[in-house]
Amino acid sequence: TPEDLAKEIARTKEMTDKPFGVNLTILPAIKPPPYAEYRQAIIEGGIKIVETAGYKPQEHIDHFKEHGIKVIHKCTAVRHALSAERMGADAISIDGFECAGHPGEDDIPGLILIPAAADKVKVPMLASGGFGDGRGLVAALALGADGINMGTRFCVTKEAPIHENFKKQMVENDERDTKLIFRTLHNTARVMKNAVSEEVVAIEAKGGAKFEDIQHLVAGVRGRAAMEKGDADDGIWSAGMIQGLIHDIPTVKELIDRIIADAEKIMDERLARMRVS
Repeated sequence: TPEDLAKEIARTKEMTDKPFGVNLTILPAIKPPPYAEYRQAIIEGGIKIVETAGYKPQEHIDHFKEHGIKVIHKCTAVRHALSAERMGADAISIDGFECAGHPGEDDIPGLILIPAAADKVKVPMLASGGFGDGRGLVAALALGADGINMGTRFCVTKEAPIHENFKKQMVENDERDTKLIFRTLHNTARVMKNAVSEEVVAIEAKGGAKFEDIQHLVAGVRGRAAMEKGDADDGIWSAGMIQGLIHDIPTVKELIDRIIADAEKIMDERLARMRVS
């Protein structure tokens, strides 16, 4: 709820004096969220950076910019990135097909999408989808991004408020352990492979499926209950292909320090050796 969001903003302020952002995802929902109230909680909380994701962010961008808030809009296509830039987005997070959650319908992987966007997008740009280590950071910078955005990798950290069973499952999983659901409904989502996601895919594969046919399987209430019980095989859980490169459950500090150290080592050693004198 907007009230819970306000409490989380206040709680985070007690934990750090550094800047932090809030995500506002704009996607179809069984019960549409109170977006205007969420925006107000963000504004009143003194937040200066918001990441928006989803459809038609103009209303949200306009409202936030009226209050001096910088907006990063997450996109899954170059044309959407350019549209968000025209709407006034201050930065773009370009999200490749490898990502968790909604990869769009074009199925363009980051190796192509990131440089394609870098060729045209003028505002700063983050690379999203399939990032979790120093190798990915160096690759993103080489492809033209200004940094990386990580979701699944941060879920598998000690601080993440997620049941330990889910973290352990993602460590055990490899890059093949995701499923694309809602493909036939043109609202594709990449989720962790489990009994429920495989059932959803099977229903869609029969043809003619409507959302009502799978609603009981994908409902957020069911997912929350599975999370509370620690049952990784019941409910839908977003996870990216990066699972195949996740092998431990570090603290966030350990993860960030390792990514930076590995990236610097790659640039200073491996890439330096390849430089033609």
